[in-house]
Amino acid sequence: MTRKTVFWLLCSAGVMLLLPWLVVTCVRSDAAMGAVLSLFFAVDPGYSMAAGYYAGKQIRHLWWLPAVTAGLYLIGAWLFFEMGDPAFWTYAGIYFAVGMEAMLVSRLITGRRENNG
Repeated sequence: MTRKTVFWLLCSAGVMLLLPWLVVTCVRSDAAMGAVLSLFFAVDPGYSMAAGYYAGKQIRHLWWLPAVTAGLYLIGAWLFFEMGDPAFWTYAGIYFAVGMEAMLVSRLITGRRENNG
């Protein structure tokens, strides 16, 4: 495994597994809903987009990153919120799509720069 592979696996595990665990265990119940919503609607899609963007720059080595990120999200959501809830499949699919789109756009931009430069 290369350093980039290990780095992205650790980052994905941290964002998709560690952050939900921290919200569940450390945030008081009156603020937990806000923290969960910020995870679902800001942090997780933002990370999926960033991971997809960087995967597009090195698509030969990191093509798997959007799928692993969505899979880790699904595992984390089922472990820390509600096991087997089908709504989390929808979120995982959206995060996967966001990551793939960012990866493809990044690849197109990188490819154009290589062809023009």
